[in-house]
Amino acid sequence: MEYLSRRAANLTPYTAGEQPKDKKYVKLNTNENPYPPSPKIRPAVLSALPGLPLYPDPEAQDLCAAIAEAEHVGADCVFCGNGSDEVLSFAFCAFFDGDLPLLFPDITYSFYPVFAEFYGIPVKTVPLDRNFEIDVKGYFQPACGVVFPNPNAPTGICLSPQKIRRLLEYHPGRAVIIDEAYIAFGGESVVGLVGRYPNLLVVRTFSKSHSLAGGRVGYAIGQPPLIRGLLRVKNSFNSYPVDRIAAAAARAAALDTGYYAKIDAKIAETREKFSAELKKRGFQVLPSKANFVFASPAGFSAKTLFLKLREHGILVRYFDKPRTDRFLRITIGTDAMMEKVLKAIDDILG
Repeated sequence: MEYLSRRAANLTPYTAGEQPKDKKYVKLNTNENPYPPSPKIRPAVLSALPGLPLYPDPEAQDLCAAIAEAEHVGADCVFCGNGSDEVLSFAFCAFFDGDLPLLFPDITYSFYPVFAEFYGIPVKTVPLDRNFEIDVKGYFQPACGVVFPNPNAPTGICLSPQKIRRLLEYHPGRAVIIDEAYIAFGGESVVGLVGRYPNLLVVRTFSKSHSLAGGRVGYAIGQPPLIRGLLRVKNSFNSYPVDRIAAAAARAAALDTGYYAKIDAKIAETREKFSAELKKRGFQVLPSKANFVFASPAGFSAKTLFLKLREHGILVRYFDKPRTDRFLRITIGTDAMMEKVLKAIDDILG
């Protein structure tokens, strides 16, 4: 540890979801998609193999063009990176600094404060309301920018485009980043607002809706000046963030919209059935539009249930912090996986 710089020694790193190796689990703690990726990915990956001796395109132009086609935007409005976390990191570096704070919810994706600390960005958290929803009025204050997931994580609650427009109009000279990692499972995207609002940057990932968590590909959609800002930071850090194999897989996935529409709709259907079953058992379940639910057991410790489910071979996520310590975040798997969860809950709760 004596070799660390003061900056590194003072960091508080992000804690990822548990990835255990001791036995086989029903793994519902990291919001992975339970269904296989598009069958069109395999031939695309095989066709990319001969190019491995060469560096990939530093700007992943073919992938950007495929995303642009799927999202009905110009290719110069798309930026690709090594997972959406890298894209978010570049965005924090590119657009947020100064004496004013960056605004994000007090209950949200826990990587945001890590990025802010890393880049020395002052922050101010805005409390969710009593229903765990984002209150846009709390963001009507001076700031160097705004960022939050939509749907929010870990609550799963989605904010309407109309309310996001109010934020964009209040902060016309500041970047507003909407992290749409979970938008495909029932929320309404704001990509359609990009043409009207030069301060809007939408960040997405192939990890959740496209079953490519192992591929590590994320992207951003915004007007060209924002994309040029991301490229400026990327080219000061890593010229080739998206490798040839990942780019080929993500390109095939981006173009196979029909396949993913079906499996994402299936996950949303399973989510609604599972939520209804939890409510029958007395749980409070927040209204999710993501591929997970945030649920609080009635008359039983959430932490104890978390530990007992692990003993039953089921992994979920528990956040031991004020307001969230009554809840478990449970990823939505297949119907069969969720039946196992319900059976285990019945066994535990009697």
